Amino acid sequence: MARHSWSMMKRLFAISALLCASLPTLAMAQAVASSADPRASEAGRQILQEGGSAADAAAAMVAVLTLVEPQSSGIGGGGFLVYHQQGKGISTIDGRETAPAAAKPDRFLGEDGKPRPFMDIVPGGLSVGVPGNIRLMEMAHKNWGTLRWSQLLAPAIKLAEGGFEVTPVLHDWLVRFDKNWADFPDARALYHVDGKPAPVGTILKNPAYAAFLRKLAAEGPDAFYRGDNAAAISRAVAHAPRNPAELTAADLASYQAKQQPALCTTYRVYKLCGMGPPSSGATTVFGILTMLEGYNLKAMGKDNAMSWHLLAEAMQLAYADRDLYMGDAAFVNVPVRGLLDKSYLAGRAGLISPYVRKGDYQPGTPPGAEARSPSGPVQEQGTTHFAVVDHQGNVASMTSTVESIFGSQLMANGYFLNNEMTDFDLSPTKDGAPSANRIEAGKRPLSSMAPTIVYGPDGKVILAVGSAGGRRIIMHVTKTLIGVLDWDLSAQDAIALPNIFFNKDGVLIEDNEDGRRIAADMAPFGYAFTPSALPSKLNAVEQTRAGWVGAADPRGPGSASVDGSPPQG
Repeated sequence: MARHSWSMMKRLFAISALLCASLPTLAMAQAVASSADPRASEAGRQILQEGGSAADAAAAMVAVLTLVEPQSSGIGGGGFLVYHQQGKGISTIDGRETAPAAAKPDRFLGEDGKPRPFMDIVPGGLSVGVPGNIRLMEMAHKNWGTLRWSQLLAPAIKLAEGGFEVTPVLHDWLVRFDKNWADFPDARALYHVDGKPAPVGTILKNPAYAAFLRKLAAEGPDAFYRGDNAAAISRAVAHAPRNPAELTAADLASYQAKQQPALCTTYRVYKLCGMGPPSSGATTVFGILTMLEGYNLKAMGKDNAMSWHLLAEAMQLAYADRDLYMGDAAFVNVPVRGLLDKSYLAGRAGLISPYVRKGDYQPGTPPGAEARSPSGPVQEQGTTHFAVVDHQGNVASMTSTVESIFGSQLMANGYFLNNEMTDFDLSPTKDGAPSANRIEAGKRPLSSMAPTIVYGPDGKVILAVGSAGGRRIIMHVTKTLIGVLDWDLSAQDAIALPNIFFNKDGVLIEDNEDGRRIAADMAPFGYAFTPSALPSKLNAVEQTRAGWVGAADPRGPGSASVDGSPPQG
């Protein structure tokens, strides 16, 4: 079987990007695509070079990531897109999965009336929601696309038919999930070689996915939600070897992506915009930043323990509100304005001592809030993010997910189906009251995804960023924003800052040299630190004096691909 060096491939992509970046740009706007996999970044660059918009490039990247990063995202899942259209402003598209009509609030309860263990209900049909990414891509293309729909799928078709290389990251997940796939022959047939997880460098082909993409290219997005593909999804869910369930052709045919206004706030001299509910990303990121606005983080700097202490305190106060109030606004009252209210957040900031850990982080009562029970943790480990700016200055920031690694483990036409229904609370009630994030037919589960676009004082976009990481996504994005906006770091250097989060035992800090130093310096504030592996998948595009540049998380194989040449046509 043919093999190539993954490290050599990465070097070739890097050299290509440098060569493109060195081309004259006096008569054109430089375009950039950044993602967690060089092949997706290159697909985005190719679409941009062909004259495609940022929306076109994002759609092409979704299709390629489905193939080369199947553990994290794909057309069998959903996502959120934040989009700046040059000269016309910003909007968002909600492509989050929905619960099938058969979903009832007791869906995840056992015979004893208690929630079943999380990993007991992830594999198989019970966890699958109606995928949203194709309808999201369709809406983005109709609104902002410039190329033909079929062109957007061409890079993924070429890779699926010609073969794609197994990366160290993919191989690692294949090994970890080897035993989990005893009941999932479709996954084993595609990703195993001689009965074992495909080694690094193996060239795999996905003819089923290629054939379906050709059909999707020819017939349009309805080919996903109706006909043979819809039947294949329903069949996979109904006949799942574990947790068979019902997801009907009517569930798929009725799915709609939602275009909605961006959720925006101000932070110092900047305007930041992101997703509204069912994402909790923007409200929580913006809440943390607003609580920190009264502190001179710039003067403190990134090496000052007090900077990180203040961030840790604001983080835990904002998450307390998130866990109580956020959900699908079509089903529950979400006090978005109250959660972003500057006066309310000033009161929350008043709970922070600059000198000692608070230790008890209770939710507040923002304007417009109703009493309710807290939501449970949202997992979202199988997630990716990518960012694009095109030659006209349009900017896309998109986070896409299948929820857990390889989603439900079920496949249809060569792609994995999500397990997004486990992002709902497994118990529909807490303390006798209904949870805002309980599962109900047609409902979209709470999410931590936080695709973000930032405008400078002159009203021009200066940054688009987002991350993977489940509940940690919010913090990965927040520390990157602080790094760029307060500490004057490049997006690349801000992404590389240590990741920080928390659990019931205290604050977690990334287990690297900088993280361990910060933990030691913060000890006087009263923290119990646990150095931890806190992986992220941050990707960004950033406007600099030299033009647009991309940034990718050094913790993974991600890259940015630059197109400095005039678009074709």
